[in-house]
Amino acid sequence: MLIFNKLSELRQWRKELALQGKSLAFVPTMGNLHEGHIKLVEEAHNYADVVITSIFVNPMQFGKNEDLDAYPRTFEADCDKLKAANNHAVFYPNAKEVYPNGLDAQTYVEVPDTAHSLCGEATQRPGHFRGVSTVVAKLFNLVQPDVAVFGEKDYQQLRLIKTMVSDLNMPIEIIGVETVREESGLAKSSRNGYLTAAEKSLAPALNQALLLIKQSVLDGIARIDTLKKLATEFLNEAGLKTDYILVRDAHTLAPLTKETTEVVILGAAYLGKARLIDNISFKRETN
Repeated sequence: MLIFNKLSELRQWRKELALQGKSLAFVPTMGNLHEGHIKLVEEAHNYADVVITSIFVNPMQFGKNEDLDAYPRTFEADCDKLKAANNHAVFYPNAKEVYPNGLDAQTYVEVPDTAHSLCGEATQRPGHFRGVSTVVAKLFNLVQPDVAVFGEKDYQQLRLIKTMVSDLNMPIEIIGVETVREESGLAKSSRNGYLTAAEKSLAPALNQALLLIKQSVLDGIARIDTLKKLATEFLNEAGLKTDYILVRDAHTLAPLTKETTEVVILGAAYLGKARLIDNISFKRETN
């Protein structure tokens, strides 16, 4: 498995792939890899001849109250997992390589659709999705993939990236992969490593709360505000601190209407040092 730290090395390799007529699939990550990430790599093999994964903890998407330095960095263990998944190459740059002029002098990419900022507004994280869109746009320019693969767990992020790629006419196919879960229903996440054993036993309550809303929506209960209040109370009683619960159109992230047939329920909650996110999407019949 090849490891590139420098952009110059990556670009030379990418030119050679193009000359060989080989297609490239890309899996962007921040490292600390788990089964969910590896599933993305495995899925990427279905779309291209060669698979490259990036490992870069992006400082731009961390808020003022979020500890960038505390984010787990497990590069050697990550590489072992990637090798086992037949990943071909890793792009492992430092911040200077990605942001040569520093963050203060960086050009930003911002998707104007305010629906995508729901998470940022709910969590008082203005600029979070600007950081995501900027780094993904930069990585796309650096790696120049034909296909890029993302997990559906970060639902709003996936919608934002699809919009950005469409708006900027990027010749990249975006693939979403179903969330990998533990037997308890807890979505796999690097941030689960912050949970103690006791907290991890409580964490599945987030998925359970979303499932309760889903069943109520399917049963025809239309009072969304009431459902969100009940779900919030359920989470708080389970020992989590609710950040937000949203019930939206799965395509536009706009509030539900009577005509909405595809629904997504998004939730976030704090538990100890971890902030958990999850979502469930489904179809419903309308009158």
